[in-house]
Amino acid sequence: MSAVRGKLITLEGGEGAGKSTLLQGLRAHLAQRGVDVLQTREPGGTALGEAVRAVVLDARQQGMCAESEALLMFAARAQLVREVLEPALAAGRWVLCDRYADASYAYQGGGRGMDMRALAQLEAIATEGLKPDLTLLLDLSVAHGRARASGRGEAADRIEREEDAFFERVRATYLARAAAEPQRFRVLDASLSAEEVLAAAIAAFDHLHAAASA
Repeated sequence: MSAVRGKLITLEGGEGAGKSTLLQGLRAHLAQRGVDVLQTREPGGTALGEAVRAVVLDARQQGMCAESEALLMFAARAQLVREVLEPALAAGRWVLCDRYADASYAYQGGGRGMDMRALAQLEAIATEGLKPDLTLLLDLSVAHGRARASGRGEAADRIEREEDAFFERVRATYLARAAAEPQRFRVLDASLSAEEVLAAAIAAFDHLHAAASA
């Protein structure tokens, strides 16, 4: 165990916001700063999580109800917290996670209309109170994000096949959560160039790193 606990940085955003690109750049920056960093994703990051990911995103699972989707997401999250996140943080490592609990409030809460209180109960069980030290929210209009996503040339998964109204609710919920927790969230304009977005993310990281090193 390390005497100094690591930090958890999560990346959130809608479809096509550029999380994968930002993760690569941010991980390289952390490595240059000599930070021991682990990168993972949700759902995923463990054998169980990756199996859940395959089911949740399977376009053939069109009959999946919102409650099943949420329970699967939180099951994968519980495994990730216990198997990956807590051990890494306890060892002093910094963790970059592509999505975390905020995604369930945005997608299953805002998008699907599930009760936010029920989601909060599931979060308490799954995460045992583990919250991010910093959340980078890549904000982008739904139209822009969907245009980017469709330009990848890949078949749309089950969630990507939702209508624009669904993603508008997802975006609104993300922004509402960011407004409610400004000390944790940094909202990044994902319509800017990848270099500009990375610069803003690095500035947020550097602020957290300086505070942790003080």
